[in-house]
Amino acid sequence: MNGSTTRLNLIGIGTGNPEHLTREAIRVLNAAALVLIPRKGPDKADLAELRRAICAEVQTNPAMRIVEFDMPVRDAANPDYRAGVEDWHAAIAARWAEAIRRELPEGGEVALLVWGDPSLYDSTLRIAAKLGVETRVIPGITAIQALTAAHGVALNEIGAPFIVTTGRRLREQGWPAAADTLVVMLDGGCAFQSLPPEGVDIWWGAYLGMKEQIIEAGPLAVTGSRIMARRAAARAAHGWIMDIYMLRRRGDQEPPSATRISNSS
Repeated sequence: MNGSTTRLNLIGIGTGNPEHLTREAIRVLNAAALVLIPRKGPDKADLAELRRAICAEVQTNPAMRIVEFDMPVRDAANPDYRAGVEDWHAAIAARWAEAIRRELPEGGEVALLVWGDPSLYDSTLRIAAKLGVETRVIPGITAIQALTAAHGVALNEIGAPFIVTTGRRLREQGWPAAADTLVVMLDGGCAFQSLPPEGVDIWWGAYLGMKEQIIEAGPLAVTGSRIMARRAAARAAHGWIMDIYMLRRRGDQEPPSATRISNSS
């Protein structure tokens, strides 16, 4: 790969709706000589298909080429989580570099379509740093924005902070004391089950921005079980799920502490 003449463009594409693309994203996408699309196995084939559909809808540059590659799989059995993630990222960077060298030996503009925004709970920027090429980021609509828009609810109370965290941290460390509003991402195990539900409301959404979008909201005590049931059914139907939720304490409730559960996120 000719690092001096290659620029990697990380384009935030929102949460599945082609109309989430900004005019800047469309312009930069059409300036790319090469668009890389990851394949994540048959269970997630529709994610690659959605990326292809987005390109087809906005493409005006006939010279733009779309090349797919197979994503490496993270070794979930590695007891050192961070080391396992680092190894996985290095393998992904190697796949990118291989594709770019093969398809653009003289260099040029390369685009990668990133769900949501590349800056928020996404590893694309960290992986890109391993390539040693110029990188440009085009911001996109985040899952947080799509969630609050779907429910028509404000992210923060008047003058109040909020915290964005992960299911793993919520389950292991409980409710952070610094805020009454939490946004929880990367939660594969419904970590809200680890919290006492009294005085807590939840706003949940899956496949946000897509035609499959489903949402639920209400008191955690009565809505949590409904979310788990709908989540399980949707995952079984599609083979994958991307979801996010917001929790908010009512009134003067004390921060709930975590109760350890065995589900992994």
